[in-house]
Amino acid sequence: MNQIICLSTKPWGNAPTRTQHLVSRIQDATVLYFSPAHSRFDRGYRRKGRQVRPGVTTYTLPPVLLPQGEERSLLFRYTQQKLGRYIAKTAARHRFHAPLLWCTCPDQVHLLNILDYDSLVYDCAQEWDDLNPLWEGGLAHSAELVFAASEGLRDRLSPCSNNIALLPNGVNFPLFSHTSAQDARRRTRPMLGWAGTIHEDLDLSPLLEAVHQKQQWDFLLLGAQSSRNPFLPKLKQYPNVICKGQCPLVEVPEYLAQCCVLMDFQRANQAGGDIVPSRIYEYLAMGKPIVSMHDPDQVDRFPDVIYAAHSSREFLTLCQHAMEESPHWIFERRRAVAQAASWANRGAEVNQILTTAGLL
Repeated sequence: MNQIICLSTKPWGNAPTRTQHLVSRIQDATVLYFSPAHSRFDRGYRRKGRQVRPGVTTYTLPPVLLPQGEERSLLFRYTQQKLGRYIAKTAARHRFHAPLLWCTCPDQVHLLNILDYDSLVYDCAQEWDDLNPLWEGGLAHSAELVFAASEGLRDRLSPCSNNIALLPNGVNFPLFSHTSAQDARRRTRPMLGWAGTIHEDLDLSPLLEAVHQKQQWDFLLLGAQSSRNPFLPKLKQYPNVICKGQCPLVEVPEYLAQCCVLMDFQRANQAGGDIVPSRIYEYLAMGKPIVSMHDPDQVDRFPDVIYAAHSSREFLTLCQHAMEESPHWIFERRRAVAQAASWANRGAEVNQILTTAGLL
């Protein structure tokens, strides 16, 4: 039985993250899944581990009291020692011996000299521009294997590792490809939809113009919303904007099934990036037309199945074209792209790569 210590950046949840999907699909494995404390007052680390599925037990780490960037201070090193001891003692109780260590964030490099492990995997799923680049360089250099979620991340890490595997994000294909009883054609007014977190830096200016220009259309915003996003207060003033907020993952396809067009926007701090979010694969699994905002220099990764807009005016025009789209072959083409990116297939890739590398 393979033993894996997973250091995640997010707690185990009902809406599975990339890390959850991947580590839970590693064959013949027992996984200890550690996630950070919610706050300095979180005492979750005192509770027993929670078995969330066969072979996977989750734990909350003790709170870290110092901000990042204090790595030279004695208190910072003490805090890292505390985290390392907690992980080591927990692993010992589960009779772990020299497991595979699965890291997901550059700041976990500080634990490498504290923990006992046989091999190291670094799964890089985003850019970490707010952290010391030496941390990520050291983590990638120490890892026997690095997974990168995009070509850009792979190129960025290539000076630090010669064993990088491209592993894009994925989708729960069975969930999102399920045909809903609620159909967009039954609506008297066309509805365009977004599903995902509305972060404070999400640029919704194209949506604001579309809402103003096309008041005969409805616009659905599904997902958690930051009160700091400057566009949300203005959007909520329009009667044709439906803000549903966050809902259980299993309900998301039912809402999207009512939409005739699905929308994607860009965050300011991710402009020009080439990481394809899971949201895009979820949209593709629905088979519906997608209109996505792109930077002028951004590579269009799915030109045959996604409408790429580069301005607010073009976004509105492409939404109109998408509504008039004849489904024919493109519906199945979108679903085929999503099916290839299913988490089941991504997990199979991980198992094959780990086995080939001799890590399983």
